Amino acid sequence: MSIYALQSPAGGFLDEDLKFYNKIFDEWCVQFDNYDDARLIADTLDRSRYAEVVEITPLSYPKYFFHNLQGIIHATREIDGNIICIVEPFTGSYFRIAVCNLMRRSVKLTPSKYKSSMSVEGAFANFKIREHGDNQDF
Repeated sequence: MSIYALQSPAGGFLDEDLKFYNKIFDEWCVQFDNYDDARLIADTLDRSRYAEVVEITPLSYPKYFFHNLQGIIHATREIDGNIICIVEPFTGSYFRIAVCNLMRRSVKLTPSKYKSSMSVEGAFANFKIREHGDNQDF
């Protein structure tokens, strides 16, 4: 499922009152369920408050909500309230699996590094989270 938001070309998302830009995407940003509704509002804005309609998809979701997650995200899925991602921290580096906790807004990289996309995809497909009290094991 995608959501749509109004983003300034200079960065930041328009708030629910359509007056100010938040530096990060949060619950106070205006969100739309479809592109047409977002475009309708964007077209009514004063040109000094110009905004682009941005589609936030499951693949791009971690970049908007977990700002300390760096690199190229190749795949995502949700497990028990966590967004699990295959991440390439920088071009040509080893692949990693990142666990993005939605409640805590925290990101942890698993200690394993994967040289090939085949090996990380196998680990990603079989990835499980085991909870022990407040601690999480991978």
